[in-house]
Amino acid sequence: MQRIFWLFAMLTLSIYVSAQQRPGGMPGVMPGGKAPSIGRIYGKVLDNEGKPMPYTSVIVFQNKVDSATNTRKDILVKGAMTQNNGEFNLEDLPIMGPLVLKISATGFKQYTQTVSFMTKKPAPGTMPSFDKDLGNIRLTSDISQLQGVTVTATKPLMKVDMDKKIFNVEQNISSAGGTAQDVMKNVPSVNIDIDGKMTMRNAAPQLLIDGRPTTLTLDQIPADAIESVEVMTAPSAKYDASGGAAGIVNIVLKKNRKTGYNGNLRAGVDKRGGFNGGADFNVRQGKLNITASGMINQMRDRTTGFTDRRDIVSDPNINTLQENTSKTKGGFMFGRLGLDYFMTNRTTLSISGIKVHGSFKPSSILDINTDTLYAGTPSTAFSRRTTEGERTFNGNGLVLGMKHLFPHEGEELTIDANYFGGSSDSRSDYVTDFYNIKGGAVTANQRERINGDGKMRNITIQTDYVKPLGAKSKLEAGLRANFRRIDNNNYNYLFNEASDSYDLTSGNTSNYKNNESVYAAYATFSSSIKNFSYKLGLRAESSEYTGELIQTGQKFGNNYPVSLFPTIFLSQKLKHDQEVQVSATRRINRPNFFQLIPFADSTDRLNITKGNPALVPEFTQSLELSYLKTFKGNHTFLGSVYYKHTGNTITSFIDRQTDPVSGKTALINTYINANSSYTTGAEITVQNYFTKWWDMSTNINMYNSKINAGSNKAAEQDALWSVFGKINSNFKLPKAFELQLTGTYQSKTNLPINTNTGFGGGPPGMEAQSAAQGYIRSFYGIDLALKKSFLKTKALSATLGVSDIFRSRKTSQYSYSEYFIQNYERLRNPQMIRLNIAYRFGKVDASLFKRKSSGAGNQGMMDGMQ
Repeated sequence: MQRIFWLFAMLTLSIYVSAQQRPGGMPGVMPGGKAPSIGRIYGKVLDNEGKPMPYTSVIVFQNKVDSATNTRKDILVKGAMTQNNGEFNLEDLPIMGPLVLKISATGFKQYTQTVSFMTKKPAPGTMPSFDKDLGNIRLTSDISQLQGVTVTATKPLMKVDMDKKIFNVEQNISSAGGTAQDVMKNVPSVNIDIDGKMTMRNAAPQLLIDGRPTTLTLDQIPADAIESVEVMTAPSAKYDASGGAAGIVNIVLKKNRKTGYNGNLRAGVDKRGGFNGGADFNVRQGKLNITASGMINQMRDRTTGFTDRRDIVSDPNINTLQENTSKTKGGFMFGRLGLDYFMTNRTTLSISGIKVHGSFKPSSILDINTDTLYAGTPSTAFSRRTTEGERTFNGNGLVLGMKHLFPHEGEELTIDANYFGGSSDSRSDYVTDFYNIKGGAVTANQRERINGDGKMRNITIQTDYVKPLGAKSKLEAGLRANFRRIDNNNYNYLFNEASDSYDLTSGNTSNYKNNESVYAAYATFSSSIKNFSYKLGLRAESSEYTGELIQTGQKFGNNYPVSLFPTIFLSQKLKHDQEVQVSATRRINRPNFFQLIPFADSTDRLNITKGNPALVPEFTQSLELSYLKTFKGNHTFLGSVYYKHTGNTITSFIDRQTDPVSGKTALINTYINANSSYTTGAEITVQNYFTKWWDMSTNINMYNSKINAGSNKAAEQDALWSVFGKINSNFKLPKAFELQLTGTYQSKTNLPINTNTGFGGGPPGMEAQSAAQGYIRSFYGIDLALKKSFLKTKALSATLGVSDIFRSRKTSQYSYSEYFIQNYERLRNPQMIRLNIAYRFGKVDASLFKRKSSGAGNQGMMDGMQ
């Protein structure tokens, strides 16, 4: 750890020192005998009360003839932002011809002045001055105090970059008052099942928050805190190489830096009485920007389902039917506080923290019918297991950051340190009553208790440097180190009738800990030649992990040497707003601790799970070709074809092993490295703006996947063509009404190859066999939301939403092996109705500074022109 710290420190120091020692440029004489650009103008900008206005946009134009159109137009010459005292200084300006100075600030009328260095008739004996002092320039106020902040323009719903697609989800009214699970239902390319598990192109992607790894799950992130979602099917070398065949989904949280103060209040309730509420507040003045937000979301979860399994290896065959009804009551709280300190106009220090607390009380009733299929009279048995439990989770996160903008436009250095730690406690009481027949008298009784607790810690340190090389090229480089630790304890007890107490059973009790470290460095170079652009990158990563079963002292681990992950992105812009993109990437998926730990969890006798410490990482090579076309009216078409090949594919597998609890042979769900797998397909995303009041986005993904198990033919998976579709239609209706209709469809598809869920997991219960052998039956779902805005400023709104209108979004799976045949089905929270009310407030104060955007190019100056 100490070596990593010094490595980051030396890199930061060397970059900063080299930048500060860069020699300044000298204005030269233009070729061909033209007059040199040696003009200088300066002055001071004041508001209508005479107070200095820092960080105000000052731009100089020159009117020239455009050779292409043979017409005169204003050409941008130079721009800057005023200093803390309101002063500005613009040098190296052309001295021939008049210049136009424009000063813009939010809440003030634009100031315009013509400046000339050379006069037609200078005074006798005088020389022209190339320095112009414009004195104090006072802007005229054009400000109004708002009861509510009025939005006059909206962001595009989809933006396509070379290595990612960015979806603006702020306008998704159907997710109001919900969680990130509800948001993802409206994001193209992403599929969410009823348990909130996320897949993309039939594999589990890596989840990031603001570009950093997270241990939060989707249902622990409030929807109202999310600004946009970035989908990266082929991430560049800048991002973590983990994620395997699926890529990365990055959730970007809202970062409000508007001048003045503003915020919103919201509250809602669902049809079962589950309450949600939240508030956001932001204030920006002087050198400080403070953002605070909080949310509470109660859960009233209802799930029904069954598992019907026939063991065909036994003689006679045994058929088991499990029918389940479960309820979960509880909720979570989410809080975030952030502070930005603008130390100078080029250096910003940031600190932010989050707090998450969750408390849940799950309960369930599980009816188990067992039939022994004799040729003559069958032997039957019935049991009912009731479960009462309680789970709590506490998480704390802290992010420290520094961003420095160099004098050269676009050159910047960032350093971040991210910590997230959490603890969990759980208790589950199981009471199983045995009957000869259903409805008969209890013949036996078994009581079991499982207590658990755990802690986790995740630390990420990274630094990134961006250096423009000329007008069209850019170099990016960085270092990253990630450290993760997990401690988990599970204690299993059986009730002893004789002593009237619970006795610890060592055979089904596990205490373990794990440490994982990943080190990475990357560099990317991007440039363009006319309409052709490219981005080349290389990432190097090494990792190591260690694990220990504390009770037995058994240790296991592995060190992975440095692996290289090249990325290539090519883009060619064509006529008529067309673009063709090609990408090639290499990625890795490392087995997580729960896939590695050699401990058998037999809480569910039909789904005994056990890790495999012999697993090795899988590597995926991806190739993707995309075509982008923008039509008249801003209609957008994005089509892609892709191919992914994975070696040493990590897949779940059903095997017959000895159950350490019962000592008998049982079917156990474990993991193996198959020989390879592939996924190929085509995806289409269309964004249409039919009228001013109707827009629609459509996403269709058709894919084929197959597992090649090699010598282990039992893990072979047949190739299967599948279709996933999603449509999101938005209507702006009269009387300030808005309507959103969302639909999803999933055809029959193979079970996901690897659902790498990470820390936390879920409570033991009735879950699907996640074996590679099997498929998911087709399903669809329809959601509807209606929003009404009130007041002249539309600051008050009410949203009524209904999810899964037709009770059709359910999980239905068929799985098989040489040992069993199984059907499984679950339905969770159908036809959920939620009503939410939100109120926005704020005050725009133009005396507060407007800081230059940290984005590339002249974005900060362009903002001042609008």
